[in-house]
Amino acid sequence: MARRCQVTGKGPLVGNNVSHAHNKTKKRQLPNLRTVRVTLEDGTRKKIKVAASTLRTMRKKAAEAEIA
Repeated sequence: MARRCQVTGKGPLVGNNVSHAHNKTKKRQLPNLRTVRVTLEDGTRKKIKVAASTLRTMRKKAAEAEIA
């Protein structure tokens, strides 16, 4: 399974590790994925992989929806 957020599509980034001597080696920065259970409209539960930053945004939007 790909290391990709199933909600936003965030995936790995590629960059360089730069040493003190300015040597460059390739580096992958993986997204901070969390497995969460989501309840669908028909009442079934499904596990999906979501980035932690996406979870924060979803919780913020849900809290704003409750207040309004």
